[in-house]
Amino acid sequence: MWSPQALVREAWDRFLLYLPMACMAVLALGTYWMVRSAPPAETPAAPRVQRHDPDYFMDGFAVKTFDAGGRLRSEVMGDKVRHYPDTQWLEIDGIHIRSFDAKGTLTTASADRGLTNEDGSEVQLMGNALVVREAGADKGDKASPRMQYRSEFLHAFMNTERLKSHMPVELQRGNDRFTADRLEFDNVEQVLQLTGRVHGTLVPGPAR
Repeated sequence: MWSPQALVREAWDRFLLYLPMACMAVLALGTYWMVRSAPPAETPAAPRVQRHDPDYFMDGFAVKTFDAGGRLRSEVMGDKVRHYPDTQWLEIDGIHIRSFDAKGTLTTASADRGLTNEDGSEVQLMGNALVVREAGADKGDKASPRMQYRSEFLHAFMNTERLKSHMPVELQRGNDRFTADRLEFDNVEQVLQLTGRVHGTLVPGPAR
């Protein structure tokens, strides 16, 4: 027969044998309870899409910029202006621009509507667009004739003195007249590119 001491020892051995399994079961139940009790993870909010709506507008708009010497560099005017925070551009109805280069030559621009960045260095003219560069001196300090550009769209880069259009354009250089489907003009390098259907009328200068 089993003595009481032997029975206790047998029970203790069985307890030690099954103790790891019991601990694993308790841990599994505890983990399951924690998962069930934890609050659901918050779904990250979708990034807010900024709408193309103006955050302010003004009537009778006019802005002037000056160079380091205090001379007028450019002036942008319009009947009404709207500012769009998503692009940081200004949309101007009845836009008019006056701009002077380093030599003081005046360039004016106008259109039914215009888009310009905040410092006025880039301007898109739409609807009855007209850019006029008055006669002045070119790179070699020789007299350059008056230049006039007409189109339904003109894209002007004021600081680099470049002008381009992907729409039909009419160009007058002094008394000469050209038409083309597209235009790119670099005033600094004095390079003019007319592409597409190009037509020109050259008027001879006065005989010497």
